[in-house]
Amino acid sequence: MLAADLLVAQNIGFGIIALLMVVGALRVVTVNNVVHAALWLVVVLSGAAAQYLLLSAEFVAITQVLVYVGAVMVLFLFGTMLTRARIGAENDLNNKNWKIAIPVSLLMLGVMSWVIVDGFSDEKLIENPGEMAQVPVQLISDDIFGPYLLPFWALSFVLLVAVIGAIVLARKD
Repeated sequence: MLAADLLVAQNIGFGIIALLMVVGALRVVTVNNVVHAALWLVVVLSGAAAQYLLLSAEFVAITQVLVYVGAVMVLFLFGTMLTRARIGAENDLNNKNWKIAIPVSLLMLGVMSWVIVDGFSDEKLIENPGEMAQVPVQLISDDIFGPYLLPFWALSFVLLVAVIGAIVLARKD
């Protein structure tokens, strides 16, 4: 198999995953059921992990699955299911002024795209791609969890307290 064939397959995989992510993102904001929106968000976040796998960044992909798809989505679903809010479809979720949001969002997209292209037009991510060295996973994890270990633990305790608080609020006395 030639390297050019591999790049074609990688580009096709990227396109399929990106299309699934765009459909999932559109469904997150258009569906009337909160639980279904959370499940569509799982599709989008899993697509991001799949994109990391295409980039051969397995550690980041596994971290994406564990942290976002696993922990955060479970917390979202716990919060949704443990509150006393209605779970089914709700018709009054949409703002009545949604028509003005379309040109405003397109204007914001244009301005942000222009700023990014103008700010980074001369930058190169990698000067010479042939001389790239493999970075060991242990070095990456030490860089992430070395200085940020205590905030990481604190965040896990905050999430635990939030889940316990949701359970206490949802209890029937």
